[in-house]
Amino acid sequence: NVALTVAALAAAVACGWRAHQVSGRMAWSWGLLGAAVLSWGLGQFVWTWYESILGDEVPFPSLADVGYLGMPVFTAAGLLAIPIAAQSAAHRARSVLDGLMIAASLLLISWIAVLSPLITAGADSQMAMVISLAYPATDVVTVTMVLYIFLRGRQLHSAPMPLVMIGSGLVTFAISDSGFAYLTMTGMYSSGAVIDVGWFVGFLLIGVAALKPAKVPDPAVEAELATRPLGVLLPYVAVIAAVITSSLELLHTTNRGTFIPWNRNALIMLIVGRQLLTLLENRALTRDLEGRVEARTAELRASEQRFQALVQHSSDVVTVVDESATVIYQSESMERVFGHPAHTLVNRSLTELLESRAAGRLREALQSVAQRPYGTLSIELPIRRVDGRVCQAELTITNLLEDPNVGALVLNTRDITDRKELENQLVHEAFHDALTNLANRALFSDRVDQALRRRDRDEHPIGVLFLDLDGFKEVNDSRGHAAGDELLTQVAERLRASVRPEDTVARFGGDEFAILVEVDPDGHNDAEVVAQRVIEQIGMPFEVDGNELHVSVSIGIAYGGPHAENAGQLMRNADLAMYRTKSAGAGRYTLYHPEMHSALVDRLQLASDLRRGLDEGEFALFYQPTIDLESGVIIGFEALARWHHHTRGSIPPAEFIPLAESTGLIRPLGTFVLREACRQVMEWAPDERRPLSISVNVSARQLDQPDFLDVVASVLDETGLPAHRLCLEMTESVLMEDTENVLVILNGLKEMGVRLAIDDFGTGYSSLSYLHRFPFDVLKIDKSFVDRLHSPSGEMTLARTIVQLGQGLGVTTVAEGLEHFEQFMALRRIGCEVGQGFYFSEPVPATEVNRLLDADAETAWPKNAVQPRPAKPLHSSHGVPA
Repeated sequence: NVALTVAALAAAVACGWRAHQVSGRMAWSWGLLGAAVLSWGLGQFVWTWYESILGDEVPFPSLADVGYLGMPVFTAAGLLAIPIAAQSAAHRARSVLDGLMIAASLLLISWIAVLSPLITAGADSQMAMVISLAYPATDVVTVTMVLYIFLRGRQLHSAPMPLVMIGSGLVTFAISDSGFAYLTMTGMYSSGAVIDVGWFVGFLLIGVAALKPAKVPDPAVEAELATRPLGVLLPYVAVIAAVITSSLELLHTTNRGTFIPWNRNALIMLIVGRQLLTLLENRALTRDLEGRVEARTAELRASEQRFQALVQHSSDVVTVVDESATVIYQSESMERVFGHPAHTLVNRSLTELLESRAAGRLREALQSVAQRPYGTLSIELPIRRVDGRVCQAELTITNLLEDPNVGALVLNTRDITDRKELENQLVHEAFHDALTNLANRALFSDRVDQALRRRDRDEHPIGVLFLDLDGFKEVNDSRGHAAGDELLTQVAERLRASVRPEDTVARFGGDEFAILVEVDPDGHNDAEVVAQRVIEQIGMPFEVDGNELHVSVSIGIAYGGPHAENAGQLMRNADLAMYRTKSAGAGRYTLYHPEMHSALVDRLQLASDLRRGLDEGEFALFYQPTIDLESGVIIGFEALARWHHHTRGSIPPAEFIPLAESTGLIRPLGTFVLREACRQVMEWAPDERRPLSISVNVSARQLDQPDFLDVVASVLDETGLPAHRLCLEMTESVLMEDTENVLVILNGLKEMGVRLAIDDFGTGYSSLSYLHRFPFDVLKIDKSFVDRLHSPSGEMTLARTIVQLGQGLGVTTVAEGLEHFEQFMALRRIGCEVGQGFYFSEPVPATEVNRLLDADAETAWPKNAVQPRPAKPLHSSHGVPA
């Protein structure tokens, strides 16, 4: 008894714990099941208390019966609270009928086994009789409710809780209850009887069900369980059990009574009702199925018609053939795409539309695909149209031999003639120059690669010529780009005429061309012979827009060999040779020599060192004084950059200045020179008592800087140098590049107060219109004119003309490269105002400038002296030249 009490309480605690873990209707269901077993446990506790006091004479009925009979009530409520998926009205009605059939069957079995004997045996009181009958009756209700809930789900996993385990526990419990009632009626029950095991098993199953982890239903498993007939057959199993039980009872007794016949009649009516309901449901299902079949049939018919329309009007031609290429089906689009009527091709071989070679390729493709079930293969073949024109077609072959609905090979064919023509056009444009229709760099490089591979195989030498037109820029500038394009077209025609058809002529852009020559074994088509022929052809005059134009060509030649193992190296060698030709003079050719590459590598290394030298402070400034030729006083200095390389020593400006120009490093170098020169002259002459000027050379690349004016203004502001003491020097060639932009910058400098000078005047364009247009303050006479003043003839006409021109324009003239006393005297006589050169001093470092300034007073001569004494140079003329 104590064990049963503990078992009931343990099951109640487990149900309560599960109710706490879930929510909604599930919490209510577990809570009510917990209340059911708790009610029974309390009843068992009272029964145990009675037995401990009164022994076997437990009163009946008693308070224990309240607890016992409370369990079925709470159990029914808990089962009804289980949330089960919604069902249709017909399904719910059938479930109710099934429940009633089960209840009637169980009631009949219980009547025969328990209820009827209880009534026959009688009881001490009417209440005792009611209580006695309540036990088996509530057990019937409990079992009926379990089976009803099971039928509602129709499958074991439809409810979110272990119904089988809970139902088994409740059924086992109900059997023990009914057995208890029967044994009590016969006076055979006592605590600890075998029948008590059923209660233990029931509590155990309910407790384990409550503690079992929740399981997520598997849709696949549920779909499989839904097809099992267990839920449908269960009511009939109960009915058969009731029929068998009642039949056996009728065989043993002749006292039939009225309950069994009426119960059987009720079962018959329930069975008839259930069958009628099933019949009506089946008819509804049949109608629904027929409607779905009709809808599906219509959908399939529409899909078939749609597919047929798509096939017939598709841009692809659909052909079904067997393995021998015989046409089984041909879509109507064949006539629209290729002109052949579809019906004329059926039962004919598709290879009849192809040339022999294409027909062989098609047969090979069909045999290949036929070995791979459901495999595909795409090929391109020429197909002859009905009018005889051949089109390019793309065929996609699909193996459907194993498909029972097709059993053949399916070909989807489309006309790709336009696409192929466009592809060929795009490929041609990608590898040819649009203006001259010559090969471009990419195609030329590929041809050189192929020629090199052939050379390795056949040992035939090859040569590459790089060509650059001399004077083409002047034609473009003077005649316009249209005339330049016409000239390039004529040049391309002459180049084609100068080589064999198997040689390759290419244009790389601008006025750069290249020729690939495969040299004959006898040397008749040697690259040098071709180069000479090209020079002669290009040297003849061209007629463009009625004008006769003359250009020449510079050619570099490189042969394939140990110094050119691939196209890139060979083309690079020819390019280097071409640039050597341009530096040597126009209208000739130069053969590549490995030293050219060494010079290029050295130049690249020097460019890298130039950048590093700027960062590491290897550059310094030397200063050459400018002298007032009238008084002999130093009036300023010209700042000159010097580079002392960390391993190569002193690098001449003639080497690093052009390199800085070509690499763009002239800009940071020029900014360094400008800032350092302005700072240094302010250190020598910080006030206007001796307003020394400083001259700094400016390149065209510096004037291209968008912020050049800002750089100059920033340097003047940083160093405090008055703008009029800064003179920026530039050559005449600088003025010819982007004239309008240069003029804007020069006017901006003049607005600041900076003085401007034309360096090496007389060696460039020397256009008077430029002198009048640009705001210059100084003309520097080139050293070549000053040197003539020391020649035996003493020619000074050009120098005098420049001085007079400067006087007429109101600008200062400065003579450069003054080295001899005779030059000095001649310049004074013609009225030149300022001079600089080795006669006075070579460029010196900043540390020696103070000595020059101190010696300045000793070397000056009287202002009005007619024959000044020969001046002792301020500095010896040995050392590094300017």
